[in-house]
Amino acid sequence: MKKIKVISLGGTISALGKDRLDLKDYVSGKLSGEEILEAIPEIKSLAELSFSQLDNVSSTAIQTSHWLALREIIHNSLQDEDYDGIVITHGTNTLEETAYFLHLTVDTSKPIVLTGAQRPFSAISSDVFINLLHAVQVASAEESAGKGVLVLLNGQITSARDVTKSNTYALGAFQARELGCLGFIQADGKVSYYQEPLRKHTNSSHLRKVNMSGIKDIAIVYSHAGARGDIIHYIAQDENYAGIVMAGTGAGRFSKEEDLALAKAEEKGLFIVRSSRVGSGEVVYIDHYAFLDAITADNLSPQKARILLMLALQTTKDKKEIQELFDTH
Repeated sequence: MKKIKVISLGGTISALGKDRLDLKDYVSGKLSGEEILEAIPEIKSLAELSFSQLDNVSSTAIQTSHWLALREIIHNSLQDEDYDGIVITHGTNTLEETAYFLHLTVDTSKPIVLTGAQRPFSAISSDVFINLLHAVQVASAEESAGKGVLVLLNGQITSARDVTKSNTYALGAFQARELGCLGFIQADGKVSYYQEPLRKHTNSSHLRKVNMSGIKDIAIVYSHAGARGDIIHYIAQDENYAGIVMAGTGAGRFSKEEDLALAKAEEKGLFIVRSSRVGSGEVVYIDHYAFLDAITADNLSPQKARILLMLALQTTKDKKEIQELFDTH
């Protein structure tokens, strides 16, 4: 029987509402991960489980400090304590960001699976129980090794790089859009994979040994019709920021005023990444932005491009090398 550690951070999976019909005003952090596990006795037949409570908050409260602490716990558990895999329970709002940070920085080939819930523990139709049970099944499966950090909700196994939350309340909110799922949990409990990630991750990632001290923040600016560029000017004056990820319109385009503001921000030493707000498709170099020595985000979402730039700047300030990281991770 596999030895799996379950690490809990809170979120809807830990939430209780005022009654069984409360699907929107519930409060996270009412139950510990251990209490949730105790409510699923069937899970004990799948693996030898142990439990760690890192925090118990809504995922809107997750900070970089949580990621660093989580990474340390994972390394200790997998390398020093010889666990076979990790399951992390997490709020769904920023689950994909935590997953991608770990996907880039955890040095292991062992399975790491994040799961959460779209409906609270107390709801009449809660997905807490099946999602957590499925996550343990995925973390225990031999086939899950070497596939990087995985996200499991609604019976679908997706790569941390590709998945995003695409609906506010629906059970099938987590989608990999044009890239698709890696696999599924079958009705008989079998873990079936049909694809695997090709970009570098976990023990092949060039960022797995990055020095995490002194990480500077990266801002995300959402472009729109009539954008004046004033937010970009403000960020450029704040010494806490090392770069800006632009969630551009279409294929990564910005207003004329934003173009001018970005050029000035770059002159001040900020790194600029062009990404898109549309949710799928690549952002590539175009002649219009020859004046701007910007990095292109490929098909990464703005929130994941932010994480990659944040980590890349811990290793290099060379834009060609950073672009190479975006093209390979």
